[in-house]
Amino acid sequence: MEVFEAIKKRRSIRRFDPTKEVTDKQIEKFLEAARWAPSAGNLQSWFFVVVKNKKTKQELAKATLGQDFVAQAPVVIVSCADLERSASRYGGRGEKLYAFQDATIANQNIWLAATEMGLGAVWVGAFDENEVSRILNLPSHLRPIAILPIGYPAESPSPPSRRSITEISRKV
Repeated sequence: MEVFEAIKKRRSIRRFDPTKEVTDKQIEKFLEAARWAPSAGNLQSWFFVVVKNKKTKQELAKATLGQDFVAQAPVVIVSCADLERSASRYGGRGEKLYAFQDATIANQNIWLAATEMGLGAVWVGAFDENEVSRILNLPSHLRPIAILPIGYPAESPSPPSRRSITEISRKV
């Protein structure tokens, strides 16, 4: 699958096939896609927690304000911004902006890699950050920015509508 095809094929999947597992080899490919994402100063100021444990996924589902599909996914990847790493070179701007940008683009790479492998995912941004940090025992310099449940889709949503190019851009 070409990258533009993956971009257009990607959907928010909230129902997963319970009979199919995500393999460690697939997870390794997700992480490989993430580590090749661009980052400010090539600091790679991100960290990923891969969750397969059922109890931990259930706790994360509660922390996502009751989004139960989080617990149903075979694997959940929690993407974190490494504030310390980015701040080490860029100070406050690195800590407050670049670390989040870096982790966000790496998270998108994971999602596109999953799409290319025939898997589905959804970006979960609504969660109790302190609770997620507690559940995963994250050090204070790692800030969770997204939760990505991943599995084989048990649904096939239609493509969502998109604004036109002229509505989202201008030439100068």
